[in-house]
Amino acid sequence: MQILFEGRRALVTGAAHGIGRAIAEALAEGGATVVAADILAAELAPVASHASGRITTAVADLSRKADIQALASQHGPFDVLVHSAGGVCGQVGRPLEEIEEADWDAIVNINMKAAFLLAQATAPAMKANGYGRMVFISSGAGLGVSLTGIQAYASAKAGEIGLTRQLAHELGQFGVTVNSVAPGFVRSNPSSEKQWASYGAEGQKAMLGRIATRRLGTAEDIANAVLFLASEQASWITGQTLPVDGGK
Repeated sequence: MQILFEGRRALVTGAAHGIGRAIAEALAEGGATVVAADILAAELAPVASHASGRITTAVADLSRKADIQALASQHGPFDVLVHSAGGVCGQVGRPLEEIEEADWDAIVNINMKAAFLLAQATAPAMKANGYGRMVFISSGAGLGVSLTGIQAYASAKAGEIGLTRQLAHELGQFGVTVNSVAPGFVRSNPSSEKQWASYGAEGQKAMLGRIATRRLGTAEDIANAVLFLASEQASWITGQTLPVDGGK
């Protein structure tokens, strides 16, 4: 089965590196016209030079509603939304009583709140066109316990999964599906590399031993799942969270 996106316009957030970049490039290779958005302007440049010529970039701070609205109004309308931006905002696990409100807000805003605001900004055009695909990159942390120990991250990712279910029921009647992908551990950015290194040789070996396939995932593994959920072939799949974790 070949998944094609000819004539489709997609917005991918967090596209400067890692999973987001792999998704943007995969959609472009499938024929979509892609707007790759990130706050990291310098790191977006290589994405724009993708060989397909189907990717343009946009610098946006997804913690700001105005930036999200500008993405939709200046670069849309979009047929496909993939929210991959997020992460832990450079934080590490700390005891509950040491967490500042600003630390909590930073993680929740870029993960869960941004997912809501992006859906809110792109849904009207999708509803009007009778077609749309939304895919949120959540995390295994939203289905269980976060390996990072960061309370806000686990909560925000669980919130994205809840938002997925709710929006699926609201938007399904308009031909818009909403799903999420929950990756296992993927070494795809500086934060995940730092986390991997922190486990040491024994911890790394133990993690691999808990994965059925005995390997870590790649950004391309996640992109492949997103491509299917964003395709026309997945038209009767909505409100679902697909773990892509090598089997745990």
